[in-house]
Amino acid sequence: MTDARTVRLAVVQMAMAEEPSVNDECAERLIREAAAAGAELVVLPELFRFWYFCQREDYAKFDLAEPVPGPSTERFAALARELGVALVLSLFEERAAGLYHNTAAVLDADGRYVGKYRKMHIPDDPRYYEKFYFTPGDLGFRVFDVAGLRLGVLVCWDQWYPEAARLTALMGADVLVYPTAIGWHPEERDEAGAAQREAWETIQRSHAIANGCYVAAANRFGFEPEPGGPGGLEFWGSSFLFGPDGVPLARAGSDGEAVLLVDVDRARMRRQRQGWPFLRDRRIDAYGALDRRFID
Repeated sequence: MTDARTVRLAVVQMAMAEEPSVNDECAERLIREAAAAGAELVVLPELFRFWYFCQREDYAKFDLAEPVPGPSTERFAALARELGVALVLSLFEERAAGLYHNTAAVLDADGRYVGKYRKMHIPDDPRYYEKFYFTPGDLGFRVFDVAGLRLGVLVCWDQWYPEAARLTALMGADVLVYPTAIGWHPEERDEAGAAQREAWETIQRSHAIANGCYVAAANRFGFEPEPGGPGGLEFWGSSFLFGPDGVPLARAGSDGEAVLLVDVDRARMRRQRQGWPFLRDRRIDAYGALDRRFID
Protein backbone atom coordinates (compact mmCIF):
# COMPACT_ATOMS: atom_id res chain seq x y z
CA MET A 1 0.00 0.00 0.00
CA THR A 2 1.15 3.57 -0.69
CA ASP A 3 0.70 6.78 1.27
CA ALA A 4 -0.85 8.50 -1.74
CA ARG A 5 -4.17 9.56 -0.22
CA THR A 6 -6.14 9.97 2.95
CA VAL A 7 -9.14 7.84 3.90
CA ARG A 8 -12.14 9.43 5.61
CA LEU A 9 -13.10 7.41 8.68
CA ALA A 10 -16.41 7.88 10.49
CA VAL A 11 -17.25 6.84 14.04
CA VAL A 12 -20.95 6.55 14.89
CA GLN A 13 -22.32 7.22 18.38
CA MET A 14 -25.93 6.22 19.00
CA ALA A 15 -28.44 5.32 21.70
CA MET A 16 -30.01 1.88 21.57
CA ALA A 17 -33.70 0.99 21.70
CA GLU A 18 -35.08 -2.30 22.98
CA GLU A 19 -36.11 -3.51 19.51
CA PRO A 20 -33.27 -4.59 17.18
CA SER A 21 -35.16 -3.38 14.11
CA VAL A 22 -35.22 0.16 15.52
CA ASN A 23 -31.46 0.03 16.09
CA ASP A 24 -30.85 -1.31 12.59
CA GLU A 25 -32.80 1.63 11.17
CA CYS A 26 -30.95 4.14 13.35
CA ALA A 27 -27.59 2.67 12.32
CA GLU A 28 -28.57 2.83 8.65
CA ARG A 29 -29.62 6.48 8.98
CA LEU A 30 -26.31 7.44 10.60
CA ILE A 31 -24.28 5.44 8.07
CA ARG A 32 -26.07 7.33 5.31
CA GLU A 33 -25.24 10.60 7.07
CA ALA A 34 -21.59 9.59 7.28
CA ALA A 35 -21.48 8.56 3.62
CA ALA A 36 -23.05 11.87 2.59
CA ALA A 37 -20.19 13.61 4.42
CA GLY A 38 -17.63 11.64 2.42
CA ALA A 39 -16.92 8.74 4.79
CA GLU A 40 -15.25 5.73 3.20
CA LEU A 41 -15.23 3.58 6.36
CA VAL A 42 -17.85 3.65 9.16
CA VAL A 43 -17.52 2.06 12.62
CA LEU A 44 -20.59 1.31 14.75
CA PRO A 45 -20.70 0.79 18.56
CA GLU A 46 -20.42 -2.57 20.27
CA LEU A 47 -23.52 -4.81 19.99
CA PHE A 48 -25.38 -1.93 18.37
CA ARG A 49 -28.48 -3.99 17.58
CA PHE A 50 -29.56 -4.40 21.23
CA TRP A 51 -29.85 -2.92 24.64
CA TYR A 52 -26.77 -4.12 26.52
CA PHE A 53 -28.22 -7.49 27.58
CA CYS A 54 -25.14 -8.55 29.59
CA GLN A 55 -26.39 -6.67 32.65
CA ARG A 56 -27.99 -9.95 33.77
CA GLU A 57 -27.37 -13.64 33.13
CA ASP A 58 -30.41 -14.71 31.11
CA TYR A 59 -30.51 -17.84 28.92
CA ALA A 60 -33.29 -16.30 26.81
CA LYS A 61 -30.84 -13.70 25.48
CA PHE A 62 -28.96 -16.37 23.52
CA ASP A 63 -31.89 -16.23 21.09
CA LEU A 64 -30.58 -12.82 19.99
CA ALA A 65 -27.44 -14.36 18.48
CA GLU A 66 -26.95 -15.05 14.76
CA PRO A 67 -24.34 -16.55 12.46
CA VAL A 68 -21.55 -14.31 11.17
CA PRO A 69 -21.72 -13.94 8.24
CA GLY A 70 -25.49 -14.07 8.40
CA PRO A 71 -28.62 -11.92 8.29
CA SER A 72 -27.08 -8.71 9.64
CA THR A 73 -24.01 -8.85 7.41
CA GLU A 74 -26.29 -9.48 4.43
CA ARG A 75 -28.50 -6.51 5.26
CA PHE A 76 -25.62 -4.10 5.81
CA ALA A 77 -23.64 -5.46 2.86
CA ALA A 78 -26.42 -4.19 0.61
CA LEU A 79 -26.14 -0.76 2.24
CA ALA A 80 -22.34 -0.76 1.94
CA ARG A 81 -22.62 -1.61 -1.74
CA GLU A 82 -25.27 1.08 -2.34
CA LEU A 83 -23.27 3.83 -0.60
CA GLY A 84 -19.77 2.66 -1.48
CA VAL A 85 -18.63 2.62 2.17
CA ALA A 86 -16.86 -0.04 4.20
CA LEU A 87 -18.41 -0.99 7.56
CA VAL A 88 -17.41 -2.45 10.91
CA LEU A 89 -20.40 -4.16 12.59
CA SER A 90 -20.30 -5.46 16.17
CA LEU A 91 -22.55 -8.53 16.40
CA PHE A 92 -23.61 -11.33 18.78
CA GLU A 93 -22.33 -14.42 16.97
CA GLU A 94 -23.80 -17.89 17.34
CA ARG A 95 -21.06 -20.26 16.25
CA ALA A 96 -22.88 -23.38 17.45
CA ALA A 97 -25.45 -24.22 20.10
CA GLY A 98 -23.84 -23.25 23.40
CA LEU A 99 -20.92 -21.47 21.70
CA TYR A 100 -21.18 -17.71 21.23
CA HIS A 101 -18.80 -14.82 20.55
CA ASN A 102 -18.76 -11.03 20.69
CA THR A 103 -17.73 -10.52 17.08
CA ALA A 104 -16.91 -7.62 14.79
CA ALA A 105 -17.58 -8.19 11.09
CA VAL A 106 -15.84 -6.17 8.38
CA LEU A 107 -17.54 -5.37 5.07
CA ASP A 108 -15.81 -3.66 2.16
CA ALA A 109 -17.30 -0.84 0.11
CA ASP A 110 -18.51 -3.26 -2.58
CA GLY A 111 -20.51 -5.19 0.03
CA ARG A 112 -17.98 -8.01 0.21
CA TYR A 113 -17.64 -9.75 3.57
CA VAL A 114 -13.94 -9.37 4.40
CA GLY A 115 -13.73 -11.24 7.70
CA LYS A 116 -14.32 -11.07 11.43
CA TYR A 117 -12.57 -10.52 14.72
CA ARG A 118 -13.78 -12.26 17.87
CA LYS A 119 -13.31 -10.25 21.06
CA MET A 120 -10.35 -11.67 22.96
CA HIS A 121 -10.71 -10.14 26.42
CA ILE A 122 -14.06 -10.88 28.08
CA PRO A 123 -15.02 -8.97 31.26
CA ASP A 124 -17.02 -10.20 34.20
CA ASP A 125 -18.13 -7.38 36.47
CA PRO A 126 -21.41 -6.25 38.01
CA ARG A 127 -23.80 -5.52 35.10
CA TYR A 128 -21.09 -6.57 32.63
CA TYR A 129 -21.56 -10.34 32.81
CA GLU A 130 -20.02 -11.07 29.44
CA LYS A 131 -18.32 -14.32 30.47
CA PHE A 132 -21.80 -15.85 30.78
CA TYR A 133 -22.50 -15.09 27.12
CA PHE A 134 -19.22 -14.99 25.20
CA THR A 135 -16.39 -17.43 24.60
CA PRO A 136 -13.02 -15.65 24.27
CA GLY A 137 -11.96 -15.15 20.68
CA ASP A 138 -9.85 -17.83 19.03
CA LEU A 139 -8.92 -16.05 15.80
CA GLY A 140 -6.14 -14.04 17.39
CA PHE A 141 -5.53 -10.37 16.73
CA ARG A 142 -6.25 -9.41 13.15
CA VAL A 143 -5.94 -6.69 10.54
CA PHE A 144 -8.05 -6.29 7.43
CA ASP A 145 -7.22 -4.58 4.14
CA VAL A 146 -10.29 -2.43 3.58
CA ALA A 147 -11.07 1.04 2.21
CA GLY A 148 -7.41 1.67 1.39
CA LEU A 149 -6.30 1.01 4.97
CA ARG A 150 -4.89 -1.78 7.06
CA LEU A 151 -7.61 -1.82 9.69
CA GLY A 152 -7.02 -3.25 13.17
CA VAL A 153 -10.31 -4.24 14.82
CA LEU A 154 -10.58 -4.75 18.57
CA VAL A 155 -13.64 -4.61 20.84
CA CYS A 156 -14.34 -2.69 24.08
CA TRP A 157 -12.58 -4.51 26.95
CA ASP A 158 -9.66 -5.15 24.58
CA GLN A 159 -9.01 -1.41 24.78
CA TRP A 160 -7.42 -1.69 28.24
CA TYR A 161 -4.66 -4.06 27.09
CA PRO A 162 -1.49 -2.59 25.55
CA GLU A 163 -0.54 -6.08 24.35
CA ALA A 164 -3.63 -6.20 22.11
CA ALA A 165 -2.92 -2.79 20.61
CA ARG A 166 0.77 -3.55 20.11
CA LEU A 167 0.28 -6.92 18.45
CA THR A 168 -2.36 -5.50 16.12
CA ALA A 169 -0.13 -2.55 15.25
CA LEU A 170 2.79 -4.91 14.58
CA MET A 171 0.63 -6.56 11.92
CA GLY A 172 0.65 -3.24 10.09
CA ALA A 173 -2.55 -1.60 11.33
CA ASP A 174 -2.90 2.04 10.28
CA VAL A 175 -5.82 2.55 12.64
CA LEU A 176 -7.13 0.65 15.67
CA VAL A 177 -10.91 0.78 16.00
CA TYR A 178 -12.78 -0.18 19.15
CA PRO A 179 -16.55 -0.70 18.97
CA THR A 180 -17.47 -0.02 22.59
CA ALA A 181 -20.24 -0.22 25.18
CA ILE A 182 -18.96 1.50 28.31
CA GLY A 183 -20.55 3.68 30.94
CA TRP A 184 -21.28 4.28 34.59
CA HIS A 185 -23.26 2.58 37.25
CA PRO A 186 -25.44 5.64 37.91
CA GLU A 187 -24.96 5.29 41.67
CA GLU A 188 -21.17 5.60 41.21
CA ARG A 189 -21.11 8.44 38.73
CA ASP A 190 -20.69 11.37 41.11
CA GLU A 191 -17.85 9.72 43.04
CA ALA A 192 -15.86 7.97 40.31
CA GLY A 193 -17.35 8.87 36.94
CA ALA A 194 -14.94 11.56 35.80
CA ALA A 195 -11.89 9.47 36.70
CA GLN A 196 -13.27 6.40 34.95
CA ARG A 197 -13.95 8.22 31.71
CA GLU A 198 -10.58 9.98 31.79
CA ALA A 199 -8.82 6.63 32.29
CA TRP A 200 -10.73 5.18 29.34
CA GLU A 201 -9.54 7.98 27.06
CA THR A 202 -6.00 8.00 28.43
CA ILE A 203 -5.31 4.31 27.87
CA GLN A 204 -6.41 4.50 24.25
CA ARG A 205 -4.58 7.75 23.62
CA SER A 206 -1.46 5.95 24.85
CA HIS A 207 -2.05 3.19 22.27
CA ALA A 208 -1.97 5.82 19.54
CA ILE A 209 1.28 7.32 20.82
CA ALA A 210 3.09 4.06 21.59
CA ASN A 211 2.23 2.54 18.22
CA GLY A 212 2.23 5.63 16.01
CA CYS A 213 -1.20 4.86 14.58
CA TYR A 214 -4.72 6.28 14.63
CA VAL A 215 -7.15 5.11 17.32
CA ALA A 216 -10.95 5.38 17.23
CA ALA A 217 -13.64 4.36 19.73
CA ALA A 218 -17.36 4.20 18.88
CA ASN A 219 -19.49 4.17 22.04
CA ARG A 220 -23.22 4.18 22.76
CA PHE A 221 -24.90 6.74 25.00
CA GLY A 222 -27.98 6.95 27.21
CA PHE A 223 -29.50 5.02 30.11
CA GLU A 224 -30.37 1.36 29.59
CA PRO A 225 -32.32 -0.39 32.37
CA GLU A 226 -31.22 -3.67 33.90
CA PRO A 227 -33.59 -6.27 32.39
CA GLY A 228 -35.91 -7.47 35.14
CA GLY A 229 -33.85 -5.72 37.82
CA PRO A 230 -33.59 -2.45 39.71
CA GLY A 231 -30.35 -1.19 38.24
CA GLY A 232 -29.09 -0.09 34.87
CA LEU A 233 -26.16 1.47 33.07
CA GLU A 234 -25.68 5.02 31.88
CA PHE A 235 -23.47 4.82 28.80
CA TRP A 236 -21.28 7.87 28.57
CA GLY A 237 -20.87 8.38 24.83
CA SER A 238 -17.75 10.54 24.41
CA SER A 239 -16.64 8.64 21.28
CA PHE A 240 -13.35 9.90 19.86
CA LEU A 241 -10.54 9.68 17.33
CA PHE A 242 -6.85 10.27 18.11
CA GLY A 243 -4.00 10.88 15.70
CA PRO A 244 -0.76 8.87 15.67
CA ASP A 245 0.80 11.47 17.98
CA GLY A 246 -2.06 11.14 20.46
CA VAL A 247 -3.61 14.47 19.53
CA PRO A 248 -7.43 14.42 19.82
CA LEU A 249 -8.90 14.89 16.34
CA ALA A 250 -12.62 14.54 17.09
CA ARG A 251 -14.77 13.97 20.19
CA ALA A 252 -18.48 13.46 20.69
CA GLY A 253 -20.51 14.70 23.63
CA SER A 254 -21.90 12.47 26.35
CA ASP A 255 -25.60 12.68 25.57
CA GLY A 256 -26.35 12.76 21.87
CA GLU A 257 -25.98 11.10 18.50
CA ALA A 258 -22.80 11.88 16.62
CA VAL A 259 -20.98 11.08 13.41
CA LEU A 260 -17.31 11.90 13.87
CA LEU A 261 -15.21 12.28 10.73
CA VAL A 262 -11.41 12.22 10.45
CA ASP A 263 -9.14 11.90 7.43
CA VAL A 264 -6.64 9.11 8.16
CA ASP A 265 -3.35 10.18 6.61
CA ARG A 266 -0.91 7.31 6.24
CA ALA A 267 1.89 9.77 5.37
CA ARG A 268 1.36 11.49 8.72
CA MET A 269 1.66 8.11 10.41
CA ARG A 270 4.89 7.42 8.58
CA ARG A 271 6.39 10.75 9.65
CA GLN A 272 5.34 10.18 13.25
CA ARG A 273 6.98 6.76 13.39
CA GLN A 274 10.16 8.15 11.85
CA GLY A 275 10.34 10.88 14.50
CA TRP A 276 9.42 8.62 17.42
CA PRO A 277 10.87 5.25 16.34
CA PHE A 278 9.42 3.12 19.13
CA LEU A 279 9.20 0.10 16.85
CA ARG A 280 12.91 0.40 16.08
CA ASP A 281 13.98 0.56 19.72
CA ARG A 282 11.84 -2.24 21.13
CA ARG A 283 13.95 -4.82 23.00
CA ILE A 284 12.24 -7.88 21.59
CA ASP A 285 14.97 -10.07 23.10
CA ALA A 286 13.87 -9.03 26.62
CA TYR A 287 10.11 -9.49 26.52
CA GLY A 288 9.81 -13.26 26.81
CA ALA A 289 8.19 -13.10 30.25
CA LEU A 290 5.10 -11.47 28.76
CA ASP A 291 3.78 -14.96 28.09
CA ARG A 292 3.44 -15.46 31.87
CA ARG A 293 0.41 -14.45 33.97
CA PHE A 294 2.60 -12.95 36.69
CA ILE A 295 6.29 -13.01 37.58
CA ASP A 296 6.57 -14.47 41.08
